[in-house]
Amino acid sequence: MTAPVINGKQVSEEIRGNIRKEVESLAGKGFQPGLAVVLVGEDPASQVYVRNKEKACHDLGFYSEVHRLPASTTQGELLGLVDKLNRQSNIHGILVQLPLPGHIEEKAVIDAIAVEKDVDGFHPVNVGNLVIGDDSLLPCTPAGVIELIKRTGLEMSGKHAVVIGRSNIVGKPVSLLLQRENATVTMCHSRTANMKELTKQADILVVAIGRANFVDATYVKPGAVVIDVGMNRLDNGKLAGDVDFESVKEVSGPITPVPGGVGPMTITMLMQNTLIAAKRLQGLA
Repeated sequence: MTAPVINGKQVSEEIRGNIRKEVESLAGKGFQPGLAVVLVGEDPASQVYVRNKEKACHDLGFYSEVHRLPASTTQGELLGLVDKLNRQSNIHGILVQLPLPGHIEEKAVIDAIAVEKDVDGFHPVNVGNLVIGDDSLLPCTPAGVIELIKRTGLEMSGKHAVVIGRSNIVGKPVSLLLQRENATVTMCHSRTANMKELTKQADILVVAIGRANFVDATYVKPGAVVIDVGMNRLDNGKLAGDVDFESVKEVSGPITPVPGGVGPMTITMLMQNTLIAAKRLQGLA
């Protein structure tokens, strides 16, 4: 029996509908959430992401600034812009699009963003608060993953979740968020010796390793929820996830497709973070 598909686009639209209503309500009080996005260089994928964020701001009624800087921009110039945005009262969220050109240290830029405006959830203070369970702005993709699991109706408490991948952007934070939901979490990575043994125990399997179609049906426990965070461009130009969707859907429970699964959630959670940050900075939280 083929598994039900988790429609990330539909879930994303439902959340955006709620955000839109709240932004309209704030507009009635003379207040507009503001997001600044900074793009350095000409990376094609980054340009697409930035355009999508700009469109989301327009669609939801946010104030938006996009700063497109040449690849020759120095680290000092970029840090100067971040400092300006930190002090700008109509900007409540700041996102510097990664990756940055090689001569700019990403950590220095992330550290320079004001914690309360760090809508990517990458600042060490926000990461630290996530680790100890304090309130923080959550990394967007991991937050989207948790939202999609919740929408399946699965009670995460007491379940065994296995995360494949240990990146700072997805693997580590999603494992912490799963623990917040009282799941028992196992993390697998490139050095895991008995990966298939572990993944076949998972009630929830989150895959974020950047290898097209790596996980097939032999990795999956029957009925498990499978969340595919991968986004890989194949030689034929098509997109593929880290999960072999066609084989796994015959074994799994609810499963995300690629595209149309986790992808639409990331920008939506960014907008939600910006709304939260704006309300806090305005004393409306």
